[in-house]
Amino acid sequence: MPGLNWPLETTRLEEDGFLSQRQPFAPDTPLLLDFMEFVYAAVAKPILGKHHDSFSHHHLTFDQEAGREEFRATVNRIFARNGVAFEMLSVGRVVRVLPPVLGEDLKRTLFRNGDRTLDNMLEECRTKFSDRNPLVRREALERLWDAWERLKSLADPSDKKKSVKIILDTVTSEPLLRVRLEAEAVELTSIGNSHLIRHSEVNQVPVIDVDHVDYLFHRLFAMIQLVLRKKEPA
Repeated sequence: MPGLNWPLETTRLEEDGFLSQRQPFAPDTPLLLDFMEFVYAAVAKPILGKHHDSFSHHHLTFDQEAGREEFRATVNRIFARNGVAFEMLSVGRVVRVLPPVLGEDLKRTLFRNGDRTLDNMLEECRTKFSDRNPLVRREALERLWDAWERLKSLADPSDKKKSVKIILDTVTSEPLLRVRLEAEAVELTSIGNSHLIRHSEVNQVPVIDVDHVDYLFHRLFAMIQLVLRKKEPA
């Protein structure tokens, strides 16, 4: 694995002018998680068999299933003790542990709103947002904004403003909340247009911080989920 040395480095020599000293070091997180998955694929638990009297050792057999489960339990225990938001699944894949409220909604929601393209877009968002790679999670945010634009046009494909009005009228008839939701819909569209999410103009602001990605994804997903719940069956 390029960038990963064996034995694993825990310190690295850093030079500062004429001085040099060893400093704590760890490889990049995605690389370490790849390494854990590689170990899981190869690990097995040794089982003592018959003792060989002549050479004074035991014959060994190897239980791959038991070894993998023991390794997985150890990895997840280390994640939990250190507050690291990752989990190794029973298939050996390390995934990100999603924020509690959003994570539960993403797991429970079935995207069956009558528009297959929108369903596929939202399913892609769900998969990518669970990825441990921050760049892939940012792709999920971009795709979610694409889904938002498609959702806004479903009620009347020929007139998006009219379509949005129809959709929001379906969500609520309470006047004050209706005004708030319309303001939120406008603001979400503005965020997508002014940041480096839906377009790539040089004057747009990129969303880099992973916490900002989580916040924006959560905010828009909550709006989309509300609309889909109130949307009349196709």
